Amino acid sequence: MRYISTRGQAPALNFEDVLLAGLATDGGLYVPENLPRFTQEEIASWAGLPYHELAFRVMRPFVTGSIPDADFKKILEETYGVFSHSAIAPLRQLNGNEWVLELFHGPTLAFKDFALQLLGRLLDYVLEKRGERVVIIGATSGDTGSAAIEGCKHCENVDIFILHPHKRVSQVQRRQMTTIFGENIHNIAIEGNFDDCQEMVKNSFADQSFLKGTRLVAVNSINWARIMAQIVYYFHAALQLGGPARSVSFSVPTGNFGDIFAGYLARNMGLPINQLIVATNRNDILHRFMSGNQYVKETLHATLSPSMDIMVSSNFERLLFDMHGRNGAALAGLMDSFKQGGGFSVEQERWTETRKLFDSLAVDDAQTCETIAEVYAQTGELLDPHTAIGVKAARECRRSLDIPMVILGTAHPVKFPEAVEKAGVGKALELPEHLADLFEREERCTVLANDLKAVQAFVSQHGNRGKPL
Repeated sequence: MRYISTRGQAPALNFEDVLLAGLATDGGLYVPENLPRFTQEEIASWAGLPYHELAFRVMRPFVTGSIPDADFKKILEETYGVFSHSAIAPLRQLNGNEWVLELFHGPTLAFKDFALQLLGRLLDYVLEKRGERVVIIGATSGDTGSAAIEGCKHCENVDIFILHPHKRVSQVQRRQMTTIFGENIHNIAIEGNFDDCQEMVKNSFADQSFLKGTRLVAVNSINWARIMAQIVYYFHAALQLGGPARSVSFSVPTGNFGDIFAGYLARNMGLPINQLIVATNRNDILHRFMSGNQYVKETLHATLSPSMDIMVSSNFERLLFDMHGRNGAALAGLMDSFKQGGGFSVEQERWTETRKLFDSLAVDDAQTCETIAEVYAQTGELLDPHTAIGVKAARECRRSLDIPMVILGTAHPVKFPEAVEKAGVGKALELPEHLADLFEREERCTVLANDLKAVQAFVSQHGNRGKPL
């Protein structure tokens, strides 16, 4: 399997090199040169497989030539062996044909664990084989940071620096990051918003001279391994609901477009998906594009669903690449115009074709709380605010009541007590046993100005397990 850049000017790489590359040298994102495609018979034969075995079947083509089958099977078994539910991603029914896919049974109670528990193990495997050491710089709007730290904290050959927007993540999210200590773990609170953090990460990848020869690795969903891992649970959910003999629809809470792009790939790999719904909050750039062909940057707002407080959706570039016939030059021109002018539209026929699969909805905080309260009253199920947005979007945008609708349950409600409280549910939220003392744990975090050079100087000073790079 070879991987190419969305902007067409970087060299094609194998999986191992893509894992370590993050952004391509031309500023683009890596995608498979050719997507594997499975027959309906193949997919049907996977029904009833344990999650790690299904993951092996779905992901094996992406790592062929880089990781032997036996090693990859072992990595996957260890990855999903740390989840607290034996089904790994159980489905919970809300009504007759509406389901929540619970993706929060990993160590940090968020869907990011599916990819980042795997990413940490893949990095360990590849870096050990190569005898290399790397620096991870990641930006988080809440959940990626803790999942990345949890997934990579034992990696012997990794120093990890996570940037989060100061006072713009929930208290549980922050503490899940700042209470994990290790010589190779560094939390940085940036006096800005998530987009500022993400821009610093991108700029650091573009010019890595501050590292003095050490390589940067991405843990954000620009890293192909993250997307690859998320494809699996679309197959998992569909197989539980009669797929591939019947189609399934999905509503996906998304800010950076990675999770829903994985669903788009699952469909292109042969899984019958009828509809993908982009569910987002007040920061509605993706909804404005899907509903009106306007991808225009606006002011970023803090909401009760902070993991989606994102205005520049990195992974959207991967969809745009396909929309433009995988023409790297055309895509590069489009991204340049966005950088210069803050917005763009695409040719009408390209947008119309995309809308055959995608719908979207933006949900504000008041509607989010109403949905949390409504679902709790109807079913006794308590939703986190991101999942509630997914439910609201599913109910507003659904094309057919005959086709099962799966809402991706992206996080445990205990991570967002403010939203639950504002919804007036009045249910006491208890942290799982492994996090029961979270609010008593000591925190370690460095607050830095919204300044790229200050962040890079900090990384340079504290890398290599506390020894300057």
